Amino acid sequence: MISLDKALLTVDATRRRAIGQILLLAAGFFVLVAISTTSVILVNQSRKDNGWVVHTVQVENQMNALLLEVHRAESATRGFLLTSEPRFRTEYETAAAAVVADVNKLKSLTGDNPVQIENVKRLQQPIDGRLKEFAQAIDFVNRKDTAGGIAVMREAVAHNLTQRMSDVVEDMRVEEGRLFAQRTGTADRTQQLASIVTVAGSGLVIALAAISILLVRRSSRARDDAEARLRDSNLNLEATVDERTADLREANDEIQRFAYIVSHDLRSPLVNIMGFTSELEQLRGEIFRRIAKLDHAGAPLAPADGGEVEPLLEGEDRQLSQDFAEALGFIKSSIGKMDRLISAILNLTREGRREFHPVKIDTRELIEGIVATVAHQASEAQAQIRIEPLPDIVSDRLAIEQIFSNLIDNALKYLKPGVPGDITIHARTKLGFAIFEIADNGRGIDPKDHQRIFDLFRRAGIQDRPGQGIGLAHVRALVRRLGGTMSVASELHHGSTFTITLPISWAASKRNGNT
Repeated sequence: MISLDKALLTVDATRRRAIGQILLLAAGFFVLVAISTTSVILVNQSRKDNGWVVHTVQVENQMNALLLEVHRAESATRGFLLTSEPRFRTEYETAAAAVVADVNKLKSLTGDNPVQIENVKRLQQPIDGRLKEFAQAIDFVNRKDTAGGIAVMREAVAHNLTQRMSDVVEDMRVEEGRLFAQRTGTADRTQQLASIVTVAGSGLVIALAAISILLVRRSSRARDDAEARLRDSNLNLEATVDERTADLREANDEIQRFAYIVSHDLRSPLVNIMGFTSELEQLRGEIFRRIAKLDHAGAPLAPADGGEVEPLLEGEDRQLSQDFAEALGFIKSSIGKMDRLISAILNLTREGRREFHPVKIDTRELIEGIVATVAHQASEAQAQIRIEPLPDIVSDRLAIEQIFSNLIDNALKYLKPGVPGDITIHARTKLGFAIFEIADNGRGIDPKDHQRIFDLFRRAGIQDRPGQGIGLAHVRALVRRLGGTMSVASELHHGSTFTITLPISWAASKRNGNT
């Protein structure tokens, strides 16, 4: 009992350790997933924040590029006024086109900020004014009126468009500077948070790895201890099993000897009872003949059961004679039944003491021989017995013959009256076992009696066939001694299927003897 308690405690501890390891692995997996997910989110967010920082720089660069192109257009215009060289006009045209393109690009870059949208609208007016002034000056020079072009440029200074343009650009720079500071701070915080998550997650993973290593080492030590205890337990168990097996064999031998002695001793008084019953039957005839002679001297005689002639009885004497004869008939019938049961018990005890000898058996040939012996009985019952391909096995031939003889005989015995019988014997192999099935279309067995029919001296259904209720119990005992199992599937009026599972190659040392 102490060893069993220790074993149970060991099993519980092992189960708890296994659950702990599973939970730890689940926690590690969850941490890794959480770290990975958070890292991906933070990296994406940092990329977005850095993108906005870069966007701010792009806006500032675009404003500088716009101012540079405006100054370039102004320089080209002044050069054309002074020299009238075509290259300055070409440069002006290129710069003016670039100014328009830069303004449109600046609108696109600042389209997400309402403040900058208004600033771009404010910037558009002085830029358009300056470009218009440059165009007028170029036009005067093209008409050979350089003085008019110079006058236009002098008047432009009075309009102060360049200063207005610079003021708007400065406002835009201030706004972009504010956005740059805000976006840079956000990007820094995101990167810092990503670093914290990565460091914390890495530390947690390292901690979980350390705990896992510790648990693995503990589990290894516990497994080694358990294996050592198991080896010791196996040694003790083998000794205990050998001891219990010896006790069981001795007890089984004692039971068989007791059954043999009891059945043998019962037969002796039973023989005496049978003899005295015969004498009592003879006395009965003599007594009632004398009564008849005393009551009816000279009356006509009637033949008795034994062929002798005796006087006829009347009234109460006649009824008494019939009751006496009926009682003797019951006694003789009971004696005959008891004699058959005693004989069956003796046969069982002899069979239980018989040693099994494994030999290779052609199962189909063996069953065909059994079917040949019951061919007349099958013909009378209008039954066909079909034998499908069967596997060969190594087992005790006599036991196998008794098993299938009993099952085939039962299938023929309990067919439906007036219905042609159909009995099929087939088999399959699986995992080193041969599975035999004997199926019939007979009267069937009530499911509540499926276990009852395997009990000794127990029968099920209508008792209209001879038998002592020993056959199936004996068959199951033989099957178990051969290392197999037996079961039945049946319903009333729908036939029965008996399934026998036997080792394909049975070793006598496994179950031989009386165990």
